[in-house]
Amino acid sequence: EKNISEAVIRRLPRYYRYLEELEEKKVERIPSSKIASALRVTASQVRQDLCSFGGFGQQGLGYNVSLLKKEIADILGLTRSYNMIIVGYGNVGAALSGYSGFSKENFKVIAAFDTDISKATPEGLTLCHIDTIEAFIEQNEVDIAVISTPKSVAQSVAERLVNAGIKKIWNCAPTELDLPENIILENTNMSASLYMLTYSRR
Repeated sequence: EKNISEAVIRRLPRYYRYLEELEEKKVERIPSSKIASALRVTASQVRQDLCSFGGFGQQGLGYNVSLLKKEIADILGLTRSYNMIIVGYGNVGAALSGYSGFSKENFKVIAAFDTDISKATPEGLTLCHIDTIEAFIEQNEVDIAVISTPKSVAQSVAERLVNAGIKKIWNCAPTELDLPENIILENTNMSASLYMLTYSRR
């Protein structure tokens, strides 16, 4: 299997989103230079990234938008659906559970977990007590677990999820998690993203 760098993989969702926009505007073909300009990378970077997965373009004709979008969807695994659970139903957990974009992208939130199950949830979403999480994972197919707990309990929650068999975790708690190497972990720290805006390079 070809070893693709993480930097390339992280650019793929940006290409996918841009191609989605182009498809909605009925654009049929696009040159690498236009993709590069829109995403603030170089045209050679775009060609190099896409060549990592095979030749999708034609010299002088650019890329077929719908075909390239489909190819990238296949690479990213977006052609199937994924069941997600949210652990920690505070402001972030509630916001994520109510985000309609997940279902559009084939990500389905099938349950949420918290220590307080009296909180209001969107229609169709069950809020379960955290103590039932292992039994739920055993009885249901869960592809991705989202952690949106306070940072003080995020590590212990993550360990419970891993011990219950979860292999993919999206960490939205404001802390670093220490997990086995075989676990696919994606961290989203909103404060850290803001810090990148406040850091002055000039």
